Amino acid sequence: MPTFGYSIKGLDETKSVLASGRDLNISFKEAVEVCRYIKGRSLEEVKAILNDIIEGKRAIPFRRFKKKVPHHKNDGKIGSARYPIKVAKELLKLVESLESNAEFKGLDISKVKLIHCCAQKSFKIKKYIPRAFGRSTPYFRELVHIELAGVES
Repeated sequence: MPTFGYSIKGLDETKSVLASGRDLNISFKEAVEVCRYIKGRSLEEVKAILNDIIEGKRAIPFRRFKKKVPHHKNDGKIGSARYPIKVAKELLKLVESLESNAEFKGLDISKVKLIHCCAQKSFKIKKYIPRAFGRSTPYFRELVHIELAGVES
């Protein structure tokens, strides 16, 4: 068993399923926006959305982290949106893991809905670029944890 916990508590063990990705090398801001977009949908719908993002057919609307974000047509609306391909690929792996966990538990996959999808900051990878005259410039990379929870309705 993993040594970490989940942020969602009080789920019915017989009808719920969990999956998580730890220390993923993806953008935290894009992960938050994609998680907000797919929460509350069925697994089949989520997989179709993520495949559309990877192919560049669907843009994800940015609600919170939208400074200097260009406008794209998404779902017939025009607004701040992006195509977070790297995040979509990682989330697709997690959704497939959630689906196989549900299948292992004996749940009906067509009835499973995502009720919890969150992105959390992990630790920072600290790196430095050497510069002239004995100086250095730091550049950091934040890793991300993603949690998914589904319930058979």
